[in-house]
Amino acid sequence: MRIKTKGQGQELAMLLPALVFITALIVVPFLLSVWFSFTDQRLVPRPIPTKFIGATNYERMFVDPLFWQAIWNTVLFALIVTPVQLGMSLGAALILNSAIPFRSFFRSVAILPLLLPMTVIVSIWAVLFRIPSGPFNAVYQWFAGQGNYVDFLGNPSTAMLSVVALSAWATFPYQMLIYLAGLQDIPQDLYEAAKLDGAKPWQRFRYITWPGLRNVNIFLLIITTVGALKLFTQVDILTKGGPNGATTTIIHYLFKQGYATQKVGYASAVAVFFFLAVTAIALLQRRFLKNEGEA
Repeated sequence: MRIKTKGQGQELAMLLPALVFITALIVVPFLLSVWFSFTDQRLVPRPIPTKFIGATNYERMFVDPLFWQAIWNTVLFALIVTPVQLGMSLGAALILNSAIPFRSFFRSVAILPLLLPMTVIVSIWAVLFRIPSGPFNAVYQWFAGQGNYVDFLGNPSTAMLSVVALSAWATFPYQMLIYLAGLQDIPQDLYEAAKLDGAKPWQRFRYITWPGLRNVNIFLLIITTVGALKLFTQVDILTKGGPNGATTTIIHYLFKQGYATQKVGYASAVAVFFFLAVTAIALLQRRFLKNEGEA
């Protein structure tokens, strides 16, 4: 009995730093945001004291067209970039897991985007998108003729797709590394037995590789979706939410409300809504994918 109690005490002692960290950086800020969301709190102190205004911030949020546009843009980005990113990651992992020449070299090159800060990557892509003489437009002019160019970031129909392309390239190596680890965890005996039975590459992928990556797929789908919903840096540097709100995301909208206009109370209402929405999406994804696997 003493040993069990002592062991429990040691476990609690080991968990204490993590619990303090989570409480300080997640629980307390969230509770403060909930409180601020019911007030007219401003970023800069003012002579007029902060007042409790009830659900006014939430009412204003739900009738603001720009808020709903930001929601739609965020969901659209996540719906596009998530399958693109996971497809790129899985394809690259399958190639780098096969017996290709200079495999170690290509693995090293593939993870280079992870070594660069997002701000640096976005700055590089801003040069690539430059009009009319950027590299992407140079390639376009080679096919369409001189004088033709695409305003990748200034056209509402191409701005979001440009952000998607940048984001997919910048972060896919992380998912690729996880896929590589998952592929190497699948027993090679299964592939050898399938080859002896005459299974083709597509059949081996469908009946061995894909089921073997089930848990990896669940994990990556959840974290990739959550990461996509938090899109901010690319938009803030490249487009500032434009043109005409075409790339405004919920985080960028929150940032502008909280810092540009200093409406901390209103921004807190947006933050609370976003936190609850992302948590619900992650839980629904987890439950749906778990039930699908069990079925």
